[in-house]
Amino acid sequence: MSHQFIRVALPVPLRRLFDYRLPERAAMPVVGGRVRVPFGQRQLIGFVVEQNVTPELDPETIKPVTEVLDQEPLWPLSIWQLLVWAARYYHHPLGDVLSHAAPALVRQGQLPRYEQTTWYTLTKEGEAVTPADLARAPQQQRLLAALANGPAEASVVRALDIPASTVKTLLDKQWISTEQRSNEPQNWVFTGANDPLQLNTEQAVAVAAMKAPLERGDPTVWLLEGVTGSGKTEVYLQAMAPVLERGQQVVILVPEIGLTPQTVARFSKRFNVPIVSLHSGLTDSERLQGWLQARDGKAAIIIGTRSAIFTPCQNIGLMILDEEHDNSFKQQDGFRYNARDLAVKRAHQEGFGLVLGSATPSLESLANVAAKRYQYLRLTQRAGPAQQAQHAVIDLKQQRIESGLSDQLLTTMAKHLQAGNQVLIFLNRRGYASALLCHECGWVSECHRCQANMTLHQFDHLLQCHHCGAQKSIPRQCGGCGSTQLVSQGIGTEQVQETIARRLPGYGILRIDRDSTRRKGQLAEALNAAAEGDYPILIGTQMVAKGHHFPNVTLVALLDVDGALYSSDFRAAERLAQLYLQVAGRAGRAEKKGTVVLQTHHPEHPLIQELVNNGYSHFARAALEERKLALLPPYAAMALIRSEATSKDAAEQLLKAIANSLQGVDNVTVIGPMPAPLGRRAGRYRYQLLLHAEQRAPLHNTLMHYLPTFEKLPETRKARWSLDIDPQDFA
Repeated sequence: MSHQFIRVALPVPLRRLFDYRLPERAAMPVVGGRVRVPFGQRQLIGFVVEQNVTPELDPETIKPVTEVLDQEPLWPLSIWQLLVWAARYYHHPLGDVLSHAAPALVRQGQLPRYEQTTWYTLTKEGEAVTPADLARAPQQQRLLAALANGPAEASVVRALDIPASTVKTLLDKQWISTEQRSNEPQNWVFTGANDPLQLNTEQAVAVAAMKAPLERGDPTVWLLEGVTGSGKTEVYLQAMAPVLERGQQVVILVPEIGLTPQTVARFSKRFNVPIVSLHSGLTDSERLQGWLQARDGKAAIIIGTRSAIFTPCQNIGLMILDEEHDNSFKQQDGFRYNARDLAVKRAHQEGFGLVLGSATPSLESLANVAAKRYQYLRLTQRAGPAQQAQHAVIDLKQQRIESGLSDQLLTTMAKHLQAGNQVLIFLNRRGYASALLCHECGWVSECHRCQANMTLHQFDHLLQCHHCGAQKSIPRQCGGCGSTQLVSQGIGTEQVQETIARRLPGYGILRIDRDSTRRKGQLAEALNAAAEGDYPILIGTQMVAKGHHFPNVTLVALLDVDGALYSSDFRAAERLAQLYLQVAGRAGRAEKKGTVVLQTHHPEHPLIQELVNNGYSHFARAALEERKLALLPPYAAMALIRSEATSKDAAEQLLKAIANSLQGVDNVTVIGPMPAPLGRRAGRYRYQLLLHAEQRAPLHNTLMHYLPTFEKLPETRKARWSLDIDPQDFA
């Protein structure tokens, strides 16, 4: 009997597929289904990509499939095609892409099914038992009485504090029986929207523009640019209502986990339909159940972070990316995809509408508007009674500064606090200080594994590296000369909190950063407390800049942003502009008028003058012209090849070998190799090589042709390398 062979994608860092032999009389597995196969000394879960293949090797040497796990494809055809396309576009191993998109329990081999729950039922023998028969067994009597009204779930029995031994005894006596029931939810029905708000003219125009294309199922992409507080969420909600009424699903992607609870709360209040959230803060079981509900159409609204872009839906009608400019939509390690770009591809493949919303749109999206690829919708006015905030600049030159706070800012804060309002201080640096310094010899607390200082965390009494996570207790003496004269250098949110508490006593302070919100639920609690006005003074990092609604905040102050003004990264100006406007948008979101204060040593800098006087839109259009002249993205294509090794020479030599192999390639410019901005991280030296092309096609064709050559270079034995298509971060 001739053997049958299949081609399998495995979750390994190799850009190739693997052939396996089917056992005799085994049914042919489906494309998109999982199989368990031997790989070296391990058993791996792989994904079938081709049936009935002719093996490239001697058929007798090909290993057999251990187990076929699925009778049906794991994903619908549209998602399967998206994943295959993504692997090709990002030049990433297909098996790793498929594994990334599958829920954790599924890629571990578990069947994708709803949770089973145990139910207890009274048998005929149990019905015949009387209380007198159990006079000496009160717990058995209670359980039989509880089941006399009908079957009960195991959790109900546990809530009655009936011991497991009692349950086992009645099962052994066959007075009760058990059965497993699936927790598959019921189908949902749209029953209308609760209390929609009155739209202003601009909001109504935006909702009306989406109506007909959404009804037709056109794969239209809208860029909704709305100033902070302009009511973009209300536009989303009212655009969603007719989609849900038609029985279609809506997917909403948000950049951070912190935005998920408030988004779920807002959407739950408006629509009485099942909503699931998908993000890394959930257990593996919770994520699988949400994934199944989305796939089977049991969830009407799916709210998730970046990876939710791969969630299959039975009948999707609309997708929304809120804060579309946010860099969190780009995966920065492993499979380096951009969820925003994949959302556009998915909308065209599946035929649904996509809304990209932001107060500070990415230059890529604005370029697509200019090229007529996206429809443009704009909200220029704040919704309801809210007014645009006033902007002011404090020149720090020759001012007395304590922990980054000028006397002028502290005086302004006092005025707002005395009026009963909230104040938000933004500093994108957690910890107490940037470093610990010896006052006598200049020794600095450097991380021994990274080319970076260790941050001083005074409240936790430790030094921590924010790049590799290394920690150590604060030393009593200098590591260089032994002096005890150690002082802190730079500022962090902890130090700002300490200084404000001393200079403005009597006001409650809430610090919101990664250190203060480590435990599950802490971030949501902190954001709720901030929104309720429980703390007059809020201090936060980027966590507080994104889409949060703090109605009592009337003053927002940004500390220490000067470093971004002279960055070598061509995206630094765009990032600073977005950050400034996003943070500024937390001020004056209700009836109270807001003020935004920016402290700087360079008030005359063109970027600061542009943002304060002309706003983001004017800046963005000027920046696009500069990018076009300089042939930078979005008017060019880039790929970044990174190497890292324990030896500096090994990291550099690998990229030199790659650069040499690309000599003479047409239409692609090779820049480097050069040390990465963070030249050493977690004990490994890091180099990078930039590939630049005016068009995407030559860049991708070059990579497709040369990647096999790179993988065979002898230098790869001493250094690791990775490829980042359309890089967003050059650190």
